Amino acid sequence: MFVQREIEEKVRKSMGKSPVTAILGPRQCGKTTLIKKISNDFPDSIYLDLEKPSDKIQLTDAETFFKMHPNKLICIDEIQMLPDIFPVIRSIADDKSMNIRFIITGSASPELLRQSSESLAGRIMYFELSPFLLTEIENIISFEDYWIRGGFPISILSTDQEYSIDWRHNFIRTFLERDIRNFGINISPDSLSRLWKMLSHLNGQILNYSQLSNSLGYSDTSVRKYIDILAYTYMVRVLRPFHANINKRLVKNPKIYLRDTGILHSLLNIDSFNELYSHPNYGSSYESLCIENIIQRFSRWEPYFYRTSNGSEIDLLLVKSNRIIAIECKASAAPKPTTGFLNAIKDLSVEKAFIIARVENPFPLKNNVMVYNLKDFLKTDL
Repeated sequence: MFVQREIEEKVRKSMGKSPVTAILGPRQCGKTTLIKKISNDFPDSIYLDLEKPSDKIQLTDAETFFKMHPNKLICIDEIQMLPDIFPVIRSIADDKSMNIRFIITGSASPELLRQSSESLAGRIMYFELSPFLLTEIENIISFEDYWIRGGFPISILSTDQEYSIDWRHNFIRTFLERDIRNFGINISPDSLSRLWKMLSHLNGQILNYSQLSNSLGYSDTSVRKYIDILAYTYMVRVLRPFHANINKRLVKNPKIYLRDTGILHSLLNIDSFNELYSHPNYGSSYESLCIENIIQRFSRWEPYFYRTSNGSEIDLLLVKSNRIIAIECKASAAPKPTTGFLNAIKDLSVEKAFIIARVENPFPLKNNVMVYNLKDFLKTDL
């Protein structure tokens, strides 16, 4: 079964304007399925998976290989496995007589981003493919199953709950033991695993690097490096604080979120919705689910959070030009705006304010605050 990805149309448009289109995202999020679907519309297209030795060897002399296939679409999967190929792609992209279009995918290692940005500036368009958003999967799975399993296709589309659980645990193990090494990152799997699990318990909280360093016995530098690795590979989101020009003492450290709730629940050893409901991380898990969906849906807006020392707080700010949208996430069917949220709205003179809660239908509250469920909010036009 193939579920339509919202990003597909953007990728197809990019192919007509840019010689190179890059689809970046975590492992197993559906990048390969997407490019194979697109390449099926081009009968002479070439698909190479660089994790397969038989495909990788074909690019031993990449320049000659490309010159043998003019006027074609060439799809290269997991391109971070061959970082030296970027200058060759640049030279082919600049040769208009070759008329070659490239779609490349990568699981977003720092090396991939550095190489491509240096070598392909002005020739490449980037798109981020996340695990499934709620709007892509709502007609196939219940909201509770989506929440507990997360959005990775194999996890969410499995008809077997136990298989979904096992797949996510295996994903975590493979990421730590194989993927990080394939990204060219030299780090102990045990060290990264300990930090990742600790971050799952701190999900939705302000990052305190010194506290993490003391708890884990790592240096501050190592903790920052490890968190950067998890962020570069799309496992965590480091949400920056919004610094407004107001007479308030603002929190300066970022907040940390695990980007996929299925992976979050596996790290917390939560296997069912009943277990989640009684867990201390129930609220922060819902916050993760909402924030990741909203940031991906409104990708042209800059995401931040806002918090002052006196308790004024907004979970998520979407900022675009001089427009500011305030969003609070509450895993309740009877949400009420907190005093801190209402004070923060006044602090920033926001344009619109929303609470995303587990309600059936949208309705207004005082102070021009609107309440939406996540599904309906994702279908709005800000």
